[in-house]
Amino acid sequence: MTESPLIAGVELGGTKVVCLLARGPGDGVEQTRIDTTTVDATLAAVAGWLAEMRRRHGFEAIGLGSFGPLELDPASPDHGRVVATPKPGWQGADLLTMARGFDVPVGLDTDVNGAALAEGRWGAARGLSNFAYITVGTGVGVGAITAGRPIRGLGHCEAGHLRVSRRADDAFPGVCPFHGDCVEGLASGPAIAARAGAPAQTLAPDHPAWDGAVQALAGLCHNLIFTVSPQRILVGGGVGLGQPHLLPRLRRAVMDSLGGYAVADRIGRDIDAYLVQPALGDRAGPLGAVALGLDALRLEVGSARD
Repeated sequence: MTESPLIAGVELGGTKVVCLLARGPGDGVEQTRIDTTTVDATLAAVAGWLAEMRRRHGFEAIGLGSFGPLELDPASPDHGRVVATPKPGWQGADLLTMARGFDVPVGLDTDVNGAALAEGRWGAARGLSNFAYITVGTGVGVGAITAGRPIRGLGHCEAGHLRVSRRADDAFPGVCPFHGDCVEGLASGPAIAARAGAPAQTLAPDHPAWDGAVQALAGLCHNLIFTVSPQRILVGGGVGLGQPHLLPRLRRAVMDSLGGYAVADRIGRDIDAYLVQPALGDRAGPLGAVALGLDALRLEVGSARD
């Protein structure tokens, strides 16, 4: 049997970068963490790690999964750059600079799209062609996969910035610097902390700050179900994985929101299998970068054969 290709995966997050040299989830060779600081320092550190891995082990492709938004149109002069983002100092950053000079295929996408592809390849969405991965942490990101690929059009999916209905007694303005009370502004870790005056991980399950977050996330799931029609929805991220009470509450809220319409009965028959945690846990992000590298490599091999 031919050995799987060795891929250098880079997951660029708002506070840290996880770099993983691996063939897949059970075959990691090297892993390191780099703090996300300034653009120049961070990208130089990643490029240095890539150069060291190339020298010591070699690799056949690079996968880059990053916070966004990103310009992913290869025809755009800004291809590979971070566009309008709340991350200070990172707007306009050219992420592809850290992967240039290695003469291997490079796959670039959002970190949540990468995580979704990893779950589809190795995890809780394996065998499904249409599904959604929601990450709830510093922000709220959505990887929406249709026909096995991330949704792409004018840009990439930014469903975490959808506006959703709110409880009548909820006057919280939200924390998103662009939209205020979009889903991210209402349900991200910083949003929950702003509501409560304390970090989300310190709050009791019955703290009222969770009510608004659950309402917003249920509205997000409602909209995804009636637009992209996912066969399953995965909920991960630091908040999504770190609060055991959140998923059961979210399942109940989603069913209430659907109101028995259309596919609601099908979903309700086994809601526990429809709205689930990612099987790869906090490894979904780094493995997502590896998945992006694998896809880029296979695309290039396929083009060479044509």
